[in-house]
Amino acid sequence: MTQTQRNLGLFAGVALLFILTGVFQSWNLSLQILNIGILSAIMALGVNMQWGYAGLFSTGIVGSVALGGLAVVLVSARPVPEAFAAGGWMTLGGLAIGVGVIVAATLLYRAMKPGRARGFAVAALLVAGFFLYRAVFDSGVAAVEAFDPATYGNIGGFGLPSLVAWPVGALMAGIAAWVIGKICLGLRSDYLAIATLGIAEIVIVVIKSEDWLARGVKNIIDLPRPWPVPYEVDLQANPAYVEFVTSWGWSPITSSTILVKLLYLAMFGAVLLALIWLSERALNSPWGRMMRAIRDNEVAASAMGKNVTRRHLQIFIIGSAVVGLAGAMLTSMEGQLVPGVYSPLRFTFLIWVMVIVGGSGNNWGAVLGGLLLGWLWLAVEYLGPNLMGYVTAALPPGDLKTHLIDSAQHMRLVTLGIVLLLVLRFAPRGLIPEK
Repeated sequence: MTQTQRNLGLFAGVALLFILTGVFQSWNLSLQILNIGILSAIMALGVNMQWGYAGLFSTGIVGSVALGGLAVVLVSARPVPEAFAAGGWMTLGGLAIGVGVIVAATLLYRAMKPGRARGFAVAALLVAGFFLYRAVFDSGVAAVEAFDPATYGNIGGFGLPSLVAWPVGALMAGIAAWVIGKICLGLRSDYLAIATLGIAEIVIVVIKSEDWLARGVKNIIDLPRPWPVPYEVDLQANPAYVEFVTSWGWSPITSSTILVKLLYLAMFGAVLLALIWLSERALNSPWGRMMRAIRDNEVAASAMGKNVTRRHLQIFIIGSAVVGLAGAMLTSMEGQLVPGVYSPLRFTFLIWVMVIVGGSGNNWGAVLGGLLLGWLWLAVEYLGPNLMGYVTAALPPGDLKTHLIDSAQHMRLVTLGIVLLLVLRFAPRGLIPEK
């Protein structure tokens, strides 16, 4: 069997899992898992660019996902003109002052000669700038959050189409990656991992804590869907649609939910295919060969005149932007921003497992890992309780049976660990290894 035939067989096996889920569970569930799996595959592609192309070990993936979700709120959420008029400009002005103080301190540090005078001057500028920033920023935040906090209490968005938010999510994640990369890419790989993990947690804490931005833990709901995805209730209220589906013997409720998921599938699939095509072109280009040469031997690549740090920053930004794009797409599909779901387990560790299982350095391997682990992560959540019910059916009622049934929700973690161990033992380079 050739490698191509083997790869096709692996993808066919994953497709069979989704088909069996549709047959034995429901097609609604199967399509929902498939859409999440495609978004996970896009995230895995972004991580594979950083690790598989350049050997950058980043544990801040969840931060890029959260920034993509935040972009949907800022771009597509309904405007709150009263809150913005009350303190929006002051809030943004305070942030501008903070950025300006940092830039001014940097320029002053570079302009002055080393010595005690430079230290005092920079410290005085930072202290004075901090108090000015807090005075303006805190006043604006208090005014924004005071406006109808039960419903709004935030500056709102621009009310633009959700599709516009997708590239904005990639842009926001890319800008954050540039800032992080300028600070952290000179560190050793283990320090880079620690730094990116900490910065990602800071991003999550800011989104949770700053109510003026996206209502914090009170969540943003009713985000618009991307065109042309309709709402199920609108389809069910459409006489022409109801007449059409009933003429085929279909349920208007079930068929409308399936149609919506199929539209998401078409959109997400188109984005995934476009990213794969671009990734394959880049990986097999002179640029891609240069990145792999830097990954394999930085010293030799530097000796050949390659700017290693600049190339690392470049791929770090690109990979983070791809992850941010997937984060924006996920929030658009869910129609709400819930900061509590941004867990490192789900959006950092699981994505890394997808890349390792699929095969780091191989774009198709990352996609396979995303689809396979995406199915396992969500399907086991539904199948676990049923399986545990069969296993414990013969046990008498008691503490042991109750404990086993209650622990069924953790079967996804056990399954994930078993899959990772099996792949590392029998296919250490992944299911589709790098060529």
